[in-house]
Amino acid sequence: MRQFVALGIFAVAFFFIATEKANKVKVVLIGAAAMLVLGLAPGTEVFFSEHEGIDWNVIFLLLGMMIVIGVVKQTGLFDYLGIWAAKRSEGRPYRLMVLLMALTAVASPFLDNVTTIMLVAPVTIVVCERLKIAPQPYLIAEVLASNIGGAATLIGDPPNIIIGSRAGLTFNDFLVHMAPIVVIVFAVFVVMSRLLFRKSLRYNPENVAAVLALQERRAIRDPRLLVRCLAVLAVMIAGFSLHSVLHIEPSLVALIGAGVMVLVARVEVSDVLREVEWPTLVFFMGLFVMVSGLTHTGLIESIGDWAVAAIGDRYLLAATALLFGSGVLGAFFDNIPYVATMTPVVEGVVQEAPDPKTGQALWWAFALGADFGGNGTAVAASANVVALGIATRSGHHITFWQFTRYGIVVTAFSIAMAWGYVWLRYFA
Repeated sequence: MRQFVALGIFAVAFFFIATEKANKVKVVLIGAAAMLVLGLAPGTEVFFSEHEGIDWNVIFLLLGMMIVIGVVKQTGLFDYLGIWAAKRSEGRPYRLMVLLMALTAVASPFLDNVTTIMLVAPVTIVVCERLKIAPQPYLIAEVLASNIGGAATLIGDPPNIIIGSRAGLTFNDFLVHMAPIVVIVFAVFVVMSRLLFRKSLRYNPENVAAVLALQERRAIRDPRLLVRCLAVLAVMIAGFSLHSVLHIEPSLVALIGAGVMVLVARVEVSDVLREVEWPTLVFFMGLFVMVSGLTHTGLIESIGDWAVAAIGDRYLLAATALLFGSGVLGAFFDNIPYVATMTPVVEGVVQEAPDPKTGQALWWAFALGADFGGNGTAVAASANVVALGIATRSGHHITFWQFTRYGIVVTAFSIAMAWGYVWLRYFA
């Protein structure tokens, strides 16, 4: 009975988020409160439990990077990059979209997709405003590209860090097994994007001529501050990349980097904190508490146990169920808490596998489903929520369904291609 009540609360909250009949932050706070008051979530343990509570690593990673972005923004770097991107593409909408998607997809495996979106989204908004075109399609395309590109490495997508830690998989393991299909899926997505966003790709030669006449170097307002910020950012990127070697959580790297950035920049802290997307952070905290209700009542574990019993020793079927099931469930529950909850279930299935190759195939199917499923809806992954928050704050609101109608299509073809890859590489 408790499981059905928890599922009912989550379903009602998701309905209001999807239809935007109420502010999403209010919805998750009310949903979280309902879970706690009814005893469906684990009380004060939601602040401390790694698997049944708020994932503070995600929250503090976002907070640290938001502070960093707030400082870097004052240098004029985003204006510079926006003008550079407009000139490179010569204002051609599809060429500009591909350029921004490529930058996002290449950076995501090494910075993680959330950080990449926080860096690229402000640039996108600047260049689109300069060209007087709607930035929403470009932001959506970048988020989809970031979730695809981030799947390639251990640190590129937060679910991969959880899976790698539990399964004992290294950065190189992810690179060898995940990167090939990521490259193929991204290439197909680039081609598809012309069709998906064709109605939004409008070319205005008058606006382009005005942008091409701009001198991007004049956009840099404080060169000395920019040098200091880039130095700190370079060290942070090294910290993210060496996560598996240094054993320092990305959230700590982000917080330390934010503190150093504020220190070397000598800026007003109050000015920087105004750039933090506080509603986005609160939304994530509320969402984590709601998902903890599904975990604490045993609903997600019950689903996993049922799946294990139904699959038996049919391991291709197990990989298929993990891939497609993770794509669907991860799209609705946010792929970070979903992966944190389902990882022990997957580990149990892997332990019964007849050989290591089959066991690893299950882990890769699980990771691909969770990562690509992050494109399924507007709340399926951290990068999605962050991008929508940045868009709203800049006056370019993206609705739940505006994002999701593209995300569902991209998720469907990504997972279908991933299934073919898993079958060919591990079972054929």
